[in-house]
Formats: sequence, C-alpha cells, structure tokens
Amino acid sequence: MLKELKTLLPYMRKYWFSYLAGLLVLVITDGGQLYIPQLIRRAIDSIASGRYALQGIFFLILQMVALALLIAAARFAWRYFIHGASRRIEGEIRGKLFDHLQTLSSTFYGRAKTGDLMARFSNDMRAIRMASGMALVAFVDGLFMTVAILAVLFSQNPRLALYSVIPLPIITVGVIFFGSFIGEMFRRVQEGFSRLSEMTQESISGIRVLKTFVRENTFVGRFRELNQEYSRRNMALMRSWGLLFPSVGFLSGLTTLIFLYFGSRAIMEGSLTPGEFTAFFAYLRMLIWPMLGAGFTVNMLQRGAVSLGRINRILEEKADITSPSRPLKTMSRGGFRFQNLTYTYPGSSEPALKDISFEVKPGSILGILGRTASGKSTLVQLLPRILDPPPGTLFINGRDIRSYDLSVLRSGINVVPQDDFLFSTSLEDNINFAAENERSITEAAAISTIDRDVENFPAGWQTVVGERGITLSGGQKQRVSISRALASPAAIYIFDDSFSSVDTETEDTILRRLLPSLAGKTLILISHRISTIKFADQIIVLDRGRIIQQGSHETLVAEEGFYSEIFRLQQLAEAIGEGR
Repeated sequence: MLKELKTLLPYMRKYWFSYLAGLLVLVITDGGQLYIPQLIRRAIDSIASGRYALQGIFFLILQMVALALLIAAARFAWRYFIHGASRRIEGEIRGKLFDHLQTLSSTFYGRAKTGDLMARFSNDMRAIRMASGMALVAFVDGLFMTVAILAVLFSQNPRLALYSVIPLPIITVGVIFFGSFIGEMFRRVQEGFSRLSEMTQESISGIRVLKTFVRENTFVGRFRELNQEYSRRNMALMRSWGLLFPSVGFLSGLTTLIFLYFGSRAIMEGSLTPGEFTAFFAYLRMLIWPMLGAGFTVNMLQRGAVSLGRINRILEEKADITSPSRPLKTMSRGGFRFQNLTYTYPGSSEPALKDISFEVKPGSILGILGRTASGKSTLVQLLPRILDPPPGTLFINGRDIRSYDLSVLRSGINVVPQDDFLFSTSLEDNINFAAENERSITEAAAISTIDRDVENFPAGWQTVVGERGITLSGGQKQRVSISRALASPAAIYIFDDSFSSVDTETEDTILRRLLPSLAGKTLILISHRISTIKFADQIIVLDRGRIIQQGSHETLVAEEGFYSEIFRLQQLAEAIGEGR
C-alpha cells in the first residue's frame, strides 16, 4: 500500500500551502469544538450552585454562538483548502493519464478494454481524491482530537478517565485490523465495475448489430449477470464494512455505561461537579469519532492505494513506437521505398507481410489490390508508423522512416481508414478536424461530393452526426472521412478501401475531382475494385502477405493472374448490371 501511496507525494508537495493552511484551520476547528464543553461546564456549575446571574449565563451563551460561527467558518476553510487540493490532484492525475494514453501504441489498445479504462477515469479517480483529501483530514483530526481529549480527561480526573476509555482502544485496533481486508475486496469491486462498463460500452456502440441480429435479450442476460456479480461484490464489501458500526456502537455504549457508573459515584462523593460530569461525558462522545476516524483513514487509504495501483499500471506502460533521440524534422516530399520488409504482429508466429520490396516516386499514384486479409491495410499502416516496421526496411525520401520525428511523419501522411471513424460533433467540425482554413473545407467537401447532401441534413453543416457517425449512411461517412483528409495538407494521401460504400458513379465523380486536386502529391489507393486503381502509375497485387503481381493497369490486364481474373469478373458484373 505504501509503495502506491508514495506516488501521491509529489502532487501533495506541489500543493503544500493548501494542505498546511487547511490543517491549521482544521486544528482551529477542533480547538473550538474542544472548548465548547468547558463553557457548558461553567454554565451548569453556575446554575447548580444557585448563585448564578442571568447576565453571566447570557454571556456564556454569546460565547458559544460566537464559537459556533468561528467553527463553521473554519470548517468551510479547511474543506476549501484540503478538498480543493485533492480535487486539483485528481484533475492532474486524470490529465496525466489521458496524455499518456495518447502516446501508447496500437498494441496496447489491442489488449486494453475501453470499459476498464473508463472505470479508471471515474471510480478510481474518486478513490484517489478521497485518499489525498478526506483520509488526511480523518487522520489529523482523529490524532489531534484523541490526544487533546485524553489530555483534558486525565488532567481533570485520571481515575475516572482510565476506567471510561478502556473499550476505546479495542475500537481502534479492531478497525485498523479490519481495514486490512478492505483493499482486496475493493479491488474486486473495481474489477467488477470495469467489466460492467466494458459490457455497457460494447452494447451501446454495437446497438445496430444487436438489433439487426435480434440479440437484445442475449445481451440483457449478460448485462444482468455482470450487474448482479458487481452488486454481490459491493454487498460483500458493504456487509463487511457495515459490521464495524454496530461493533463501534456497542463498545461506545460500554464506555457510556462505565462512565455513568463511576461518574455518578464521583458526584456523590463530591470529587466531580455536575458541570464537570457533563463536560466529561461530552468529551467521551467526541472520542468516538477519532476511533471511527482511524477506520475511515485505513479504508480510504486502502481504496486509494488499490486505485493508484490500477492507474500506475497504465502510466508504467511504455509506448512501442517513439521518435528517435535526434529526429528529422522535415518531410517535404512523399516518395517511399520498401526494401525486403517482413512484418509480424506482436504475439503472432505467422508474418503478415513477407519480403516486400517496391518503390514509389514522389507525386505518383500507387494502387493496391488483394483478397481480404492479404496484408493491404497492414502495409499502409507501416507508413505513418501506426505499426512499426523493422529498421532498414522502409524509407521515405531516402531516409529510414524510423529516423523521422513521429509528429512530422504523421502530419505528412493523411489516411482515410477503413472504419471511417467520426466524432460525435457537427459535420463541419468533423471535416475541420485538421483543416488549415475555411476554403480548404469547402473544396474538400466539393471533391468528396458530400456538399450535395448537406442541404438535406436538418441543421446543414452544423448537423451533429452522432457517436461514430451513426446518423449517416456508410457512403456519407466515407465521403466525410475523405473530406477530412483532403482538408489538411500532406505529402502522402492514403485511401484504404475508401470508396467501397459509394456507388460507381459517385466514385467516378470523386476520382475525377480528386486526382487533379492532388497533382504532385503521392497517392495510395487500396480497393477491391479495378475501376478505383486503374488510374495508378503502379499497381501491386498482394496475396497472403506477398507481392504476386506488379505493374501498370495495362500490363497486369494483359498477363494471366489474379488481377486480370478480377478485371474480367468485374467487367462481366457491370455488363450484367447494365443488361438489367
């Protein structure tokens, strides 16, 4: 636990003034609370003596009111300082976690679950906030109040104090011992919440698939099982923690009984006044909170340590793909060369690409054709180093791709991916994601032909497309993705099967506008359609990770092989379609 909690110390040192000010005001609050029983003692003793004056009692009441106002103001102040610091620490750790997630490579996201990450941003952050705020308050408040109250009690009547506090150490020891079980139980609760969050996120993201295959009841059943398991773990934690309070109530009741017995005898013997009896009783009741405070401290620290461990495991993850120590800071042209490249995904024994070698001149067009899972997307993901090629196998402008600064490399390559991811914001904002100016947005929308659909949207360019573009058709999402790529300048443009959801007429229109607008830029067109890549200066055909054919459209059509076979089949399909 201490190892994980040490990671909080740098943040707490940063806000040392807030913590110091808060603790000082907390001590003032406790001092005010400790003084109130003394005022009550004086008032009761004065009344019991029969020689009191209303003016004196009234003055004591005014002191209590003034003290209560001071306590209220001081309580607000320590909450402001300490809770404010813990909130800022929570915000910084959350920001650090998010920043770190942006640096991690695709291999991490291949094994991490979105729901689990979201749980760390929510429940775990809350536990860290409590550990850096309320746990400190409970510890300092409990320690100060315990020492101060025991000092007062033993100074007034050592014998009565000794008898009365006998059950209290049992409460503290029991609470601290019991707290050692809390950490493991809380970890299980957090894991259950992560699984529940992941299930919820997947169900909502894939709602169209669920409805299409009528699997709502299946997922409702799975959710119910995970929800019940999460509830069971929570209830186990609550039952265990809940047993503590009746125990504390019973032991504190024993304290009261012991005090009533020995205290009443002391009054009859004349060694204790009625006012002292009342003040003594008030102090004993105050001692119960420090005893509970020890339990709260242990509980919050255990939870905070578990959550910090979960956060630290993410922060300790190292990015697989990084910039070199002395990176190249410019990438003006888009020529590239693959040289005997073989790439195997981490954890796999079978290479996805085998002995790939070819060169693309700056400003030329490369077409890529191949069966499903032939390695087309893997090949183009190596260019922006979304996947990392082996050293000395991929070069841009004659320099090893691994020698470029990552941000420079990726800003010089615009990719329209297969999955057409759109953000849950307006149509304009999605296209404007990395655009330089308003004109580029307009031109990009015109090239992709999405501008002709805008007038049919309810709010035009300000239409919110929904999460992942759920309100748009497949073709509309592809054209928005194409617009987004075109609106940002780059040296290399990659279109990864980006016309599969649009009809051939729209595809032809886009290509006739696209190719002249990107003259001088390097283009990569990946497609299952020959009509998409026939304009390319060079075409490669992939099969099972290898290049099986290479050349121009005319050359490949003329020779026997996969390309000419696909060409004839697609021509036949077009002829049949036109015949209908």
